[in-house]
Amino acid sequence: MFPWQFNVAPHIDSFIKWLVVAWGPFFEALSHMVLGMLLQIEGVLKWMPWWGWIIIITIIAWRQTHNLLKTLLPGLLILTIGLFGLWNVAIETLGIIFVAVLISLIIGIPIGVAMSSSDRFNAFNTPLLDAMQTMPSLVYLIPALMLFGLGKVPGVIATVIYALPPVVRLTNLGIRQVSQEVQEAALVFGASPWQMMKEVRFPLAMPTIMAGINQTTMMALSMVVIASMIGAGGLGEEVLKATNRVDTGKGFEAGWAIVVLAIVIDRMSQASAKKWEPPQN
Repeated sequence: MFPWQFNVAPHIDSFIKWLVVAWGPFFEALSHMVLGMLLQIEGVLKWMPWWGWIIIITIIAWRQTHNLLKTLLPGLLILTIGLFGLWNVAIETLGIIFVAVLISLIIGIPIGVAMSSSDRFNAFNTPLLDAMQTMPSLVYLIPALMLFGLGKVPGVIATVIYALPPVVRLTNLGIRQVSQEVQEAALVFGASPWQMMKEVRFPLAMPTIMAGINQTTMMALSMVVIASMIGAGGLGEEVLKATNRVDTGKGFEAGWAIVVLAIVIDRMSQASAKKWEPPQN
């Protein structure tokens, strides 16, 4: 038996309860804002018919690859989601991912830029990002559930917290890796700090930032199954139902739909990232 004992759990629980009481109106307003954004995006995604999405994905794939096989494959993979009868829930999942990634980018990219500009701020945030990435993803559901209740909103919030670190880290890394010679040349030509960031550092860091966006998107997609435990719905709920019923077939179909979304999103985001890479001599 360890001779001393000190638990932080009661203090954390007290802090969360204080947040719920003192900041209740703020969290309620935030919940309404996120839910409104989510419903609007889902409405837009569901407005487009299934064949329209397949055509759009095929056109994008052709413009990015100019390869017949790589053009037809994404459309065929998306078609299997509809054949399994999971089109509507896949659109719900896509809406959650879209909102979570959008919020992650709005928060994460400015933090990454600030970390690249300040070594002290970078040293302060790095341990926090380490903790966020090593913390079990299930833990994020607890405060989201206490602050926002059941539903899609806490699922989005938990997904944002889980998926945020990659875009912050890689934005910081990409800007720090910009060549000093290029920055010095821009200073010689009279670039202001804002012009330096906007015209030099940020564009040259875009390949690395795009890699961060890709990783954030993949982590958001991996969170959808876990977020279904607090009512986020979508494909994660189908996986959860299949697990509870020990239904291997339904579990495979729902898991396959998640894999298809991951493959299509990953390939398209990687192709977009390549457009920012400097030409090779």
